[in-house]
Amino acid sequence: MTKSWLNLKGKVLIVTGGSSGIGAAVVASLLDQGAKVVNADLNKSGEASENLLFVETDISSPSAVDRAVAASLSHFGTIDGLVNNAGINLPRLLVDAKGSDSHYELSSETFDKMVGINQKGVYLMSQAVGRVLAAQKSGVIINMSSESGLEGSEGQSCYAATKAALNSFTRSWAKELGKYNVRVVGVAPGIMEETGLRTEAYETALAYTRDITIDKLRSGYSSTSTIPLGRSGKLTEVADFVCYLLSERASYITGVTCNVAGGKTRG
Repeated sequence: MTKSWLNLKGKVLIVTGGSSGIGAAVVASLLDQGAKVVNADLNKSGEASENLLFVETDISSPSAVDRAVAASLSHFGTIDGLVNNAGINLPRLLVDAKGSDSHYELSSETFDKMVGINQKGVYLMSQAVGRVLAAQKSGVIINMSSESGLEGSEGQSCYAATKAALNSFTRSWAKELGKYNVRVVGVAPGIMEETGLRTEAYETALAYTRDITIDKLRSGYSSTSTIPLGRSGKLTEVADFVCYLLSERASYITGVTCNVAGGKTRG
């Protein structure tokens, strides 16, 4: 392997939710760059490498997070960065005015589940890893947000709110950790290519909350009229950007959330 422009070879990086979707693409890209990766996920992926450590992790559990960080340090000796990618999206309406299926009205249980993973889990992982990074006075934390966190999303208000919280975490933590030479950056993907996370249950729920059929919802995936580049994003495009942000090539970027959405905006 030729020397990479990013110089990530040997860097130890934790990726939460690295077994599927964007997380799996990030893990693959980092390994290709010669980095050492810890995949903190509930489910193990099929990828195998001497530079890849899987640690079964429920990021909403403080004890599980502590075990994951301890395992990373024990196995690789250090930690250079964290990608807070793990998340869950359960489409729900604030009020189901139709009243025909209250299952799709936001409940305390669903609210707590999304906040517990998407927001609390990010705080727990960032605090545990942040202590290591601050002590060594170097490192990067990447928060995987979403375009919906910037613009809101019909039928996904709780999910969007958790992502908006990450944008605020990013700004605040960058101010707190900058004095220790630790950068914090957000990444907000837009409409992406299909992954295994786009399940029938998810599509059924989202279609209901938007009062459309599943067929109409699916036809919207190929509609790119709101995207100036005229296509959905590739997972590798998000992964490549994350690799750049983790590298010293991005050494003066912190406290911002960057859209990776092909130019799509509400306007």
